[in-house]
Amino acid sequence: MSWVLISLLFWAAAWALNIWLVRHRADRAMTRVLVPVIFGLSVLVLWEGLVKGLGVSPIILPAPSAVLARFLSSTETLWIDFVQTALKGAVSGYLIGAGAAFAAAIAIDRSPFLKRGLLPIGNFVAALPIVGTAPILVGWFGFDWQSKAAVVVVMVFFPILVNTVQGLSETDRMQRDLMHTYGATYMQNLVKLRLPAAMPFIFNGLKIATTLALIGAIVAEYFGSPTRGMGFRISTEVGRLGIDMVWAEITVAAIVGSTFYGLVALAEKWVTFWHPSQRG
Repeated sequence: MSWVLISLLFWAAAWALNIWLVRHRADRAMTRVLVPVIFGLSVLVLWEGLVKGLGVSPIILPAPSAVLARFLSSTETLWIDFVQTALKGAVSGYLIGAGAAFAAAIAIDRSPFLKRGLLPIGNFVAALPIVGTAPILVGWFGFDWQSKAAVVVVMVFFPILVNTVQGLSETDRMQRDLMHTYGATYMQNLVKLRLPAAMPFIFNGLKIATTLALIGAIVAEYFGSPTRGMGFRISTEVGRLGIDMVWAEITVAAIVGSTFYGLVALAEKWVTFWHPSQRG
């Protein structure tokens, strides 16, 4: 029980420190970094203490120290899985899906017929469960990364499409009349007025798609994959009761997903620096 007591004391101390930082140092940039870091460390310490103090089986829940040891001893395998799932499957599918969604949004913007006909179909397809579409796409494109990229394309296409179409309609009547007064063509209107106004919506869709891309690639590997990949490894290790390896793969997925989201958020900050949401 000493492990449980130590972890609870650490949790209480970390909680009190975070409250003090928020109340007395909330205006400092360092506080915005320290608070989540301290909270994350307290969660790990509490997890470690409860698992060891209560004698929880590693098959049910391994301690963070066991996960870290497995992580460090399996870096080569984790790297191979990362390349297969994240780089080949998720990133390639994300780029293809985002490009196709943007092109489709421009076409829909030009055609009221497509806006009335394609968007409802898009909403229907977006509601289809991945566990139903993934086996079909794996059968079409094979067991390698191409089928995972196809699943990712289907998952990210419609969130980006809907947000882009919505963003392109955000300009008000006065702005459009002003561009018409200047004699602007459709392309000039699009590039100089409507696309800049749509950027916050476009990036909102891109950020939503970052999490969907990795999830889609991992889930697709459950339905057929070569002997590598995060989804393949998780499925295999669960069957072998290697739960520490499962958590190591989950850790890699969390790091990759957070990094991917952060990169898109940084790009948004750079592109939409003029928007009120980006002002300090």
